[in-house]
Amino acid sequence: MPDNITVAGVSVDTRHWIGGERVASAGTFTDHSPIDGSALGEIARGGPAEAEAAVAAARDAFPGWAATSRAARARILHAIADGVEKRIEELAIVETTDNGALLRSHRRGVMPRVAHNFRFFADWLLRLDHDDFETRGHTNHVSWDPAGPCVLITPWNAPLMLATWKVAPALAAGDTVVLKPAEWSPLTASLLADIAAEAGLPAGVLNVVQGYGSEIGDALTSHPDVRRISFTGSVPTARRIAGSAAANLTPLSLELGGKSPLLVFADADLDLAVDLAVEQYDNAGQVCLAATRLLVEEPVAEEFTRRFVEKATALRQGDPRDEETDIGPTIHPRQLEKIDGFVRRAVAAGARAVVGGQQGDGQYYAPTLLTDVEQDSEIVQEEVFGPVLTLQTFTGEDEAVRLANDTRFGLAATVATGDRERAERVTARLVAGTVWVNCFFVRDLQAPFGGSRQSGVGREGGTWSFDFYCDLKNTVTAPKGWDQDHG
Repeated sequence: MPDNITVAGVSVDTRHWIGGERVASAGTFTDHSPIDGSALGEIARGGPAEAEAAVAAARDAFPGWAATSRAARARILHAIADGVEKRIEELAIVETTDNGALLRSHRRGVMPRVAHNFRFFADWLLRLDHDDFETRGHTNHVSWDPAGPCVLITPWNAPLMLATWKVAPALAAGDTVVLKPAEWSPLTASLLADIAAEAGLPAGVLNVVQGYGSEIGDALTSHPDVRRISFTGSVPTARRIAGSAAANLTPLSLELGGKSPLLVFADADLDLAVDLAVEQYDNAGQVCLAATRLLVEEPVAEEFTRRFVEKATALRQGDPRDEETDIGPTIHPRQLEKIDGFVRRAVAAGARAVVGGQQGDGQYYAPTLLTDVEQDSEIVQEEVFGPVLTLQTFTGEDEAVRLANDTRFGLAATVATGDRERAERVTARLVAGTVWVNCFFVRDLQAPFGGSRQSGVGREGGTWSFDFYCDLKNTVTAPKGWDQDHG
């Protein structure tokens, strides 16, 4: 197979990056663009041998990287951020071509956020500290020690941003990394390897291996030399990863699915509430945090629905490279089939599509709103991961909270209300890792991020990331016992 493919004028190496070198595989898989279904090229298809080589490279590089000073690590992370910023246009067009998200979003928001991920954790590392404290005259000193090689498995819906959300703190912590990107959107991870090498990251500190699911994933997650595993994806895959990690008691951080609610109270600014609701179609609904369950208080439900339909039907769906496009394609034909299956079954069970409800040409699915749905129905309880919302009504806070919490998930929730005290009461009762009030998708990297229930295990962000990617050590020193004559 050729070593490189050209995507929108950008050369991308399709081999693995292991131990500071490009490594081919005997087998390949074809990467397709969701925009038009065209084949972008053949990607190295790794398996147990590549997994073993990547973990070995990370293991061998770990002592040197762990011993590197915080300041030196931070400088390299800032250099990686510089490299990202120099290549924002290339990264944006490659990722849009590969996963179908809007080019304007990649240019203006996503790729700058990728650079910010590295800068933030580089800076946070330099001020990471805990005040010493005394116990009966003894001094306690808390330190964050590098843990070792990490396996990071990342999703296809925001490939580079979510990869670097894990890679940056792991590298800052002094760990080495084996990154396994999603097979449906593998290209920008390869470009990241180039950028990291150019920034001076030592060989073996970051390794990138491509492959299909369990073909390479099982070998990575069950490896005895791996000290941390961070995964973003589905609950079934997380269960498999947890099973693989169990034999070695490898610590896990799991950010999983969501079925988040948007609670709209009668005292809310309806225009704002409608804007928040329509925003859930971002990235063709392929967002784990999306509030896909609209819960609207009965007195305003009819007017809310009218305004929502008007705004949703005005959205422009099409080529994500077009500046005027609001919604692009779904990532893969299998995902499109899954979305359509959910909607068809819901309609057959009595749901009504007041917006959308059908496929378009190619891999495009119309923005959809379903009403007349039952709380225990599949469409309300299961994650669709597409541009499909449901609408239910409620009377009063108790019913709103009951409906909001009545799923197996607990990733996020959004509340629209004009009453500050109500917002405080309701948010206190919601089961969610993140709650937004009169806003959506405002993310600060110093805040904890993760899910409750089956939406995940653990928290990352700010110091929480270092708590996960490090071994915390407490050193207790007695006030006496020193050799006064020493030195």
